[in-house]
Amino acid sequence: MQIITLLNEKGGVGKTTMATHIAAGLAIKGHRVVLVDADPQGHATVAMGLEKEPGFYNLLVRNARFQDVMRHVSPEWYGIPNQPVKGQLFVIPSNIETRHISESISDALRVKKRLNQLREAVDVIVFDTSPTPSLLHASIYMATDYIIYPTKCEFFSFDGLAESISHADMAQEARQEMGLSTLKMLGILPTMYRPQTVAHSESLKQLREEFGDLVWSPLRQRTAWVEATIMGQLVFSFEPDGAAAAEAWQVVSRVEKAVNGERQTQADSQ
Repeated sequence: MQIITLLNEKGGVGKTTMATHIAAGLAIKGHRVVLVDADPQGHATVAMGLEKEPGFYNLLVRNARFQDVMRHVSPEWYGIPNQPVKGQLFVIPSNIETRHISESISDALRVKKRLNQLREAVDVIVFDTSPTPSLLHASIYMATDYIIYPTKCEFFSFDGLAESISHADMAQEARQEMGLSTLKMLGILPTMYRPQTVAHSESLKQLREEFGDLVWSPLRQRTAWVEATIMGQLVFSFEPDGAAAAEAWQVVSRVEKAVNGERQTQADSQ
């Protein structure tokens, strides 16, 4: 089981959009996936056609059973029309109570300990996170294997990115002290990219100069993303042959490659 977290301490950069599409895409391709909504806004929950509820809070604070907080997402909600979904997708939903988790737990490994109970039943867990750093973020860092940083090619998004990477580095030190494996940066994903603007193209160049191959191909700003959201769909089902869906599949494939590679490495070591 691999745990992937979408993170940027700046709102409006596409974390929820990418978390939902990565989770759904992996399920479509045959993985058993759990999407954990760790944002009090609960937008990942709503994006999957579910009602906001304190699922994540109940799991961590009230020690609820997984079967009582996990919600199955019907393949008809996110799948490609007339094509089978090979895997499964579940959501652990969120609501405003999520913001109180950090006040109610004291164990930095609380998230890791709970999610480890799914290790034999789940292939991938995807976290959507809030832009506000908290002790909950710290606990998620302890549980995470890979981080993906969505970012706009704009100053304030870059500032949020820098803060996020700094906090991940601090978490890395704590992980080492606890004997945990290395927290890996899977990639930096430029979103809502407008190549015709000097600001975006220069910012992307700057990003690549600093982080090299860790910077993924940018997702262009396309109306399909907005229209799909308005219709309560993912781009996979809204416009399966469109450019937005094609770019989303590139992201999913890159994540799947890392997940499969890690699984093979673990198998080889056994």
